Amino acid sequence: MASSDAATRDKIALVTGGGTGLGRAMSKALGAAGYTVVISGRRMDVLEKAVAELGTETGATYLAVAADVGDPQSVRALFDTIESRYGQLDLLVNNAGMNVPNVPIDELSIDHWNAIVAANLTGAFLCTQQAFRLMKGQIPRGGRIINNGSISAMAPRPNTAPYTATKHAITGLTKSSALDGRPFDIACGQIDIGNAATDMTKKMSAGVMQANGTIATEDTMDAADVADAVVYMASLPLSANVLSMTVMATKMPFVGRG
Repeated sequence: MASSDAATRDKIALVTGGGTGLGRAMSKALGAAGYTVVISGRRMDVLEKAVAELGTETGATYLAVAADVGDPQSVRALFDTIESRYGQLDLLVNNAGMNVPNVPIDELSIDHWNAIVAANLTGAFLCTQQAFRLMKGQIPRGGRIINNGSISAMAPRPNTAPYTATKHAITGLTKSSALDGRPFDIACGQIDIGNAATDMTKKMSAGVMQANGTIATEDTMDAADVADAVVYMASLPLSANVLSMTVMATKMPFVGRG
Protein backbone atom coordinates (compact mmCIF):
# COMPACT_ATOMS: atom_id res chain seq x y z
CA MET A 1 0.00 0.00 0.00
CA ALA A 2 0.98 3.65 -0.28
CA SER A 3 3.00 5.54 2.28
CA SER A 4 1.12 6.61 5.40
CA ASP A 5 2.54 10.14 5.09
CA ALA A 6 -0.42 11.88 3.45
CA ALA A 7 1.38 15.22 3.43
CA THR A 8 4.20 14.08 1.17
CA ARG A 9 2.75 11.32 -0.99
CA ASP A 10 1.69 12.06 -4.54
CA LYS A 11 -2.03 12.56 -5.07
CA ILE A 12 -3.57 10.14 -7.56
CA ALA A 13 -6.72 10.98 -9.53
CA LEU A 14 -8.76 8.98 -12.03
CA VAL A 15 -10.89 10.80 -14.59
CA THR A 16 -13.18 8.60 -16.66
CA GLY A 17 -13.83 9.86 -20.15
CA GLY A 18 -10.67 11.88 -19.60
CA GLY A 19 -9.34 12.02 -23.13
CA THR A 20 -11.72 14.54 -24.67
CA GLY A 21 -14.07 17.41 -23.85
CA LEU A 22 -14.82 18.15 -20.23
CA GLY A 23 -12.84 15.14 -19.06
CA ARG A 24 -9.73 16.42 -20.77
CA ALA A 25 -10.21 19.88 -19.25
CA MET A 26 -10.63 18.33 -15.80
CA SER A 27 -7.55 16.16 -16.30
CA LYS A 28 -5.51 19.19 -17.33
CA ALA A 29 -6.59 21.24 -14.32
CA LEU A 30 -5.98 18.39 -11.88
CA GLY A 31 -2.50 17.80 -13.30
CA ALA A 32 -1.73 21.50 -12.98
CA ALA A 33 -2.93 21.31 -9.36
CA GLY A 34 -0.38 18.61 -8.55
CA TYR A 35 -2.19 15.34 -9.17
CA THR A 36 -0.85 12.37 -11.04
CA VAL A 37 -3.83 11.71 -13.32
CA VAL A 38 -5.03 8.42 -14.74
CA ILE A 39 -7.34 9.01 -17.69
CA SER A 40 -9.59 6.27 -19.00
CA GLY A 41 -11.78 5.84 -22.03
CA ARG A 42 -12.54 3.25 -24.67
CA ARG A 43 -10.12 4.45 -27.39
CA MET A 44 -6.45 4.04 -26.52
CA ASP A 45 -5.29 6.22 -29.41
CA VAL A 46 -7.33 9.15 -28.09
CA LEU A 47 -6.04 8.58 -24.56
CA GLU A 48 -2.40 8.36 -25.63
CA LYS A 49 -2.71 11.58 -27.63
CA ALA A 50 -4.25 13.33 -24.62
CA VAL A 51 -1.55 12.02 -22.26
CA ALA A 52 1.22 13.32 -24.52
CA GLU A 53 -0.40 16.73 -24.92
CA LEU A 54 -1.40 17.16 -21.28
CA GLY A 55 2.01 16.16 -20.01
CA THR A 56 3.58 18.83 -22.20
CA GLU A 57 1.00 21.46 -21.22
CA THR A 58 1.18 20.94 -17.46
CA GLY A 59 4.42 19.10 -16.70
CA ALA A 60 2.36 16.62 -14.69
CA THR A 61 2.35 12.83 -14.94
CA TYR A 62 -0.50 11.16 -16.80
CA LEU A 63 -1.32 7.52 -17.41
CA ALA A 64 -3.70 6.25 -20.10
CA VAL A 65 -5.71 3.10 -19.33
CA ALA A 66 -8.31 1.89 -21.81
CA ALA A 67 -11.54 0.78 -20.13
CA ASP A 68 -15.25 0.38 -20.81
CA VAL A 69 -16.96 1.69 -17.68
CA GLY A 70 -20.09 -0.31 -18.45
CA ASP A 71 -18.17 -3.61 -18.25
CA PRO A 72 -17.49 -4.90 -14.69
CA GLN A 73 -14.38 -6.83 -15.69
CA SER A 74 -12.93 -3.86 -17.55
CA VAL A 75 -13.56 -1.58 -14.58
CA ARG A 76 -11.98 -4.04 -12.15
CA ALA A 77 -8.92 -4.25 -14.40
CA LEU A 78 -8.70 -0.44 -14.48
CA PHE A 79 -8.66 -0.19 -10.69
CA ASP A 80 -6.30 -3.14 -10.35
CA THR A 81 -3.88 -1.26 -12.60
CA ILE A 82 -4.14 1.83 -10.40
CA GLU A 83 -3.66 -0.21 -7.23
CA SER A 84 -0.66 -2.14 -8.54
CA ARG A 85 1.04 0.97 -9.96
CA TYR A 86 0.30 3.54 -7.24
CA GLY A 87 -1.15 1.65 -4.27
CA GLN A 88 -3.77 4.33 -3.72
CA LEU A 89 -6.50 6.49 -5.24
CA ASP A 90 -7.25 9.91 -3.79
CA LEU A 91 -9.84 11.14 -6.28
CA LEU A 92 -12.28 9.55 -8.71
CA VAL A 93 -14.09 11.79 -11.19
CA ASN A 94 -16.99 9.88 -12.73
CA ASN A 95 -17.20 11.88 -15.95
CA ALA A 96 -17.71 9.26 -18.68
CA GLY A 97 -21.10 9.31 -20.34
CA MET A 98 -23.00 9.37 -23.59
CA ASN A 99 -26.22 10.46 -25.21
CA VAL A 100 -28.04 9.67 -28.43
CA PRO A 101 -29.84 12.11 -30.75
CA ASN A 102 -33.04 13.33 -29.12
CA VAL A 103 -35.78 10.80 -29.82
CA PRO A 104 -39.41 10.76 -28.64
CA ILE A 105 -39.76 8.22 -25.86
CA ASP A 106 -42.14 6.01 -27.86
CA GLU A 107 -39.56 5.75 -30.68
CA LEU A 108 -36.53 5.03 -28.48
CA SER A 109 -34.97 1.61 -28.99
CA ILE A 110 -34.16 -0.61 -26.02
CA ASP A 111 -30.60 -0.85 -27.33
CA HIS A 112 -30.15 2.91 -27.08
CA TRP A 113 -31.72 2.92 -23.60
CA ASN A 114 -29.42 0.15 -22.38
CA ALA A 115 -26.33 1.78 -23.88
CA ILE A 116 -27.00 5.09 -22.12
CA VAL A 117 -27.78 3.42 -18.81
CA ALA A 118 -24.58 1.37 -19.05
CA ALA A 119 -22.36 4.36 -19.83
CA ASN A 120 -23.94 6.98 -17.58
CA LEU A 121 -25.23 5.09 -14.57
CA THR A 122 -23.85 1.56 -14.41
CA GLY A 123 -20.40 2.91 -15.25
CA ALA A 124 -20.50 5.42 -12.38
CA PHE A 125 -21.73 2.71 -10.02
CA LEU A 126 -19.03 0.22 -11.02
CA CYS A 127 -16.27 2.81 -10.68
CA THR A 128 -17.65 4.00 -7.35
CA GLN A 129 -17.78 0.41 -6.11
CA GLN A 130 -14.13 -0.19 -7.02
CA ALA A 131 -13.07 3.18 -5.61
CA PHE A 132 -14.69 2.27 -2.29
CA ARG A 133 -12.81 -1.03 -2.28
CA LEU A 134 -9.50 0.70 -2.85
CA MET A 135 -10.07 3.76 -0.65
CA LYS A 136 -11.26 1.70 2.32
CA GLY A 137 -8.12 -0.43 2.29
CA GLN A 138 -5.40 2.12 1.58
CA ILE A 139 -3.27 3.92 4.18
CA PRO A 140 -4.26 6.57 5.03
CA ARG A 141 -7.84 5.50 4.47
CA GLY A 142 -10.34 7.50 2.44
CA GLY A 143 -10.65 9.60 -0.67
CA ARG A 144 -13.07 11.67 -2.73
CA ILE A 145 -15.51 10.90 -5.54
CA ILE A 146 -16.96 13.61 -7.80
CA ASN A 147 -19.83 12.70 -10.11
CA ASN A 148 -20.71 14.63 -13.28
CA GLY A 149 -24.43 15.04 -12.88
CA SER A 150 -25.39 17.65 -15.51
CA ILE A 151 -28.21 20.20 -15.47
CA SER A 152 -30.26 17.22 -16.69
CA ALA A 153 -30.08 15.89 -13.14
CA MET A 154 -32.57 18.67 -12.34
CA ALA A 155 -34.45 19.48 -15.53
CA PRO A 156 -34.87 17.62 -18.85
CA ARG A 157 -34.57 18.78 -22.39
CA PRO A 158 -37.25 17.59 -24.81
CA ASN A 159 -36.98 13.95 -25.93
CA THR A 160 -34.11 12.98 -23.62
CA ALA A 161 -35.75 10.41 -21.33
CA PRO A 162 -32.79 7.99 -20.99
CA TYR A 163 -30.15 10.67 -20.49
CA THR A 164 -32.32 12.58 -18.01
CA ALA A 165 -33.25 9.41 -16.12
CA THR A 166 -29.61 8.40 -15.70
CA LYS A 167 -28.56 11.87 -14.57
CA HIS A 168 -31.37 12.01 -12.00
CA ALA A 169 -30.17 8.61 -10.82
CA ILE A 170 -26.61 9.94 -10.44
CA THR A 171 -27.96 12.28 -7.77
CA GLY A 172 -29.24 9.27 -5.83
CA LEU A 173 -25.93 7.49 -6.27
CA THR A 174 -24.06 10.59 -5.07
CA LYS A 175 -26.14 10.91 -1.92
CA SER A 176 -25.95 7.20 -1.14
CA SER A 177 -22.19 7.20 -1.68
CA ALA A 178 -21.77 10.27 0.52
CA LEU A 179 -23.70 8.53 3.29
CA ASP A 180 -22.11 5.10 2.92
CA GLY A 181 -18.64 6.64 2.67
CA ARG A 182 -18.80 8.40 6.05
CA PRO A 183 -17.39 5.54 8.14
CA PHE A 184 -14.43 5.21 5.76
CA ASP A 185 -13.52 8.89 5.21
CA ILE A 186 -14.82 8.79 1.64
CA ALA A 187 -16.47 12.03 0.53
CA CYS A 188 -18.75 12.14 -2.51
CA GLY A 189 -20.14 15.17 -4.32
CA GLN A 190 -21.78 16.08 -7.61
CA ILE A 191 -21.15 18.83 -10.13
CA ASP A 192 -24.06 19.74 -12.39
CA ILE A 193 -22.77 21.41 -15.55
CA GLY A 194 -24.73 23.59 -17.93
CA ASN A 195 -23.47 24.33 -21.46
CA ALA A 196 -19.70 24.00 -21.21
CA ALA A 197 -18.16 24.65 -24.63
CA THR A 198 -16.96 21.33 -26.06
CA ASP A 199 -17.36 19.48 -29.35
CA MET A 200 -20.57 17.99 -27.96
CA THR A 201 -22.12 21.43 -27.38
CA LYS A 202 -21.24 23.05 -30.70
CA LYS A 203 -24.87 22.68 -31.73
CA MET A 204 -25.82 25.21 -29.05
CA SER A 205 -24.60 28.03 -31.30
CA ALA A 206 -26.82 26.81 -34.12
CA GLY A 207 -29.87 26.42 -31.91
CA VAL A 208 -31.44 23.63 -29.88
CA MET A 209 -35.03 22.74 -29.10
CA GLN A 210 -36.56 24.45 -26.08
CA ALA A 211 -39.32 23.16 -23.83
CA ASN A 212 -41.94 25.12 -25.80
CA GLY A 213 -40.84 23.51 -29.08
CA THR A 214 -39.00 26.54 -30.46
CA ILE A 215 -35.37 26.48 -31.56
CA ALA A 216 -33.01 28.92 -29.84
CA THR A 217 -29.29 29.48 -29.53
CA GLU A 218 -27.84 29.10 -26.03
CA ASP A 219 -24.88 30.66 -24.30
CA THR A 220 -21.94 28.45 -23.36
CA MET A 221 -19.01 28.80 -20.96
CA ASP A 222 -15.37 27.78 -21.05
CA ALA A 223 -14.75 24.16 -20.06
CA ALA A 224 -11.77 25.37 -18.03
CA ASP A 225 -14.16 27.12 -15.65
CA VAL A 226 -15.82 23.78 -14.92
CA ALA A 227 -12.42 22.15 -14.44
CA ASP A 228 -11.47 24.84 -11.92
CA ALA A 229 -14.64 24.05 -9.96
CA VAL A 230 -13.69 20.37 -9.88
CA VAL A 231 -10.23 21.28 -8.57
CA TYR A 232 -11.86 23.34 -5.82
CA MET A 233 -14.10 20.44 -4.80
CA ALA A 234 -11.08 18.15 -4.79
CA SER A 235 -8.96 20.57 -2.76
CA LEU A 236 -11.10 20.37 0.36
CA PRO A 237 -10.01 18.23 3.31
CA LEU A 238 -12.02 15.02 3.66
CA SER A 239 -13.74 16.59 6.66
CA ALA A 240 -15.53 18.93 4.22
CA ASN A 241 -17.56 18.10 1.12
CA VAL A 242 -19.37 19.93 -1.67
CA LEU A 243 -22.38 17.65 -1.95
CA SER A 244 -23.85 19.51 -4.91
CA MET A 245 -22.59 22.33 -7.13
CA THR A 246 -24.16 23.84 -10.24
CA VAL A 247 -21.81 25.51 -12.71
CA MET A 248 -23.58 26.97 -15.72
CA ALA A 249 -23.33 29.52 -18.46
CA THR A 250 -24.82 32.59 -16.80
CA LYS A 251 -27.30 33.34 -19.58
CA MET A 252 -28.32 29.81 -20.56
CA PRO A 253 -32.11 29.23 -20.45
CA PHE A 254 -32.34 27.28 -17.22
CA VAL A 255 -33.13 29.59 -14.30
CA GLY A 256 -36.67 30.91 -14.46
CA ARG A 257 -38.66 30.22 -17.61
CA GLY A 258 -35.97 30.64 -20.25
